[in-house]
Amino acid sequence: MNILIKNGRIINPADRLDSICDLLIEDGRVARIATDIIAEEADRLVDASGCWVMPGFIDMHVHLRDPGQTQKETIETGSDAAAAGGFTTIVAMANTSPVVDNTDTWKYVTDKADAYGKVKVLQAGSITKGLEGRELSDLEGLIEAGCRVFSEDGKSVMDSSLMRRAMRIIHAAGGVVLDHCEDKPLVEGGVVNMSEASRLGLKGISNAVEDIIATRDIMLAKETGCRLHLCHCSTEGAEEYLYRAKQMGIRVTGEVCPHHFTLSCEDIPDKNDTNYKMNPPLRTAADVAALRDGLAKGIFDCISTDHAPHTEEEKAGDFSKAPFGIAGLETSAALTNTVLVNGRYLTPMGMAERMSYNPSRILGIDRGDISTGRTADIVIFDPKKKWTVDPAQFKSKGRNTPFAGRTLTGEVIMTIRGGIITSER
Repeated sequence: MNILIKNGRIINPADRLDSICDLLIEDGRVARIATDIIAEEADRLVDASGCWVMPGFIDMHVHLRDPGQTQKETIETGSDAAAAGGFTTIVAMANTSPVVDNTDTWKYVTDKADAYGKVKVLQAGSITKGLEGRELSDLEGLIEAGCRVFSEDGKSVMDSSLMRRAMRIIHAAGGVVLDHCEDKPLVEGGVVNMSEASRLGLKGISNAVEDIIATRDIMLAKETGCRLHLCHCSTEGAEEYLYRAKQMGIRVTGEVCPHHFTLSCEDIPDKNDTNYKMNPPLRTAADVAALRDGLAKGIFDCISTDHAPHTEEEKAGDFSKAPFGIAGLETSAALTNTVLVNGRYLTPMGMAERMSYNPSRILGIDRGDISTGRTADIVIFDPKKKWTVDPAQFKSKGRNTPFAGRTLTGEVIMTIRGGIITSER
């Protein structure tokens, strides 16, 4: 089906186009961008007046929970949630059951997602077998199968020598390491930021827990040449270390999640609301300011969700025992627009860069660009539309969000992947 998108503000970081134009999709690709394209050229006409037309969003950090934890999410429900959030490509983390440390599990997710087709799922392989940190996964086999993204997300590889060996193998294959930075022995049972531990009557997590591993792995990336991407950065230190690393020419990038640039630990109402429990934890107002500053300056390259759905029963438990994480795919774009664009930290072009173009460059995929001839992975976003977050309306199985009842500005109107409409409001 040929689709004509009329009167939208086309925002394309690849060629810096920012203009009110029409965009014609033919045979899954962008056929033409111009003014006054004749409607008869298309099977479907979409009026995008007042909307931004951008490259489909790319999320470098999603937990699909499939295989093994499908009571929380499935590839199908996660794909539906991603499409509803404007995403056309997502990277799925490896901490499933079984862990994605072998080609069979990697192919299971890849093939199942391709068959469903709502979004492109790039399945990450785990760095160590079973995420146990003792022995490398079948990295060579995963690489031969086509995997180029590796992560120990949910844990850090605490053995520096093992991490260096992994980086050398992954670098040789042209891959990227997505790094969950957490010095596990320093956590000591903490569940909230250290500054709020006393108020909430819970054990705290210090910034050093994140900063130590971030610094170590930046140094290992310098030594090995491996492309390193710091996941869910949450501290002032992360901005500083990432800036210095880039100044030194180290191949390192970083992401920030909407919950970390929107909320601080002071926003946690009490220890009974586990929707505010995430890892890394919500940090101080000073940390939030640093994250916004780093995104504005381009020190942080990407906005990722760390979408982590859990069942209501799990999140209904005690704060100290409930699992970490929130559902984020369906609120990410609106939070970015509400907080960062309307707050003048990012321009609309900057939003497209951090949610699509930059992730595509880090991952080395031919996406994040809607210039003529490119694959038609497109999101249409209404920056003025106000809506109230209602978790009961999520496509995801996960209802765990601290943003329930919050009014946001900006809504995904349509998502198109490869010229096919995958979500429409």
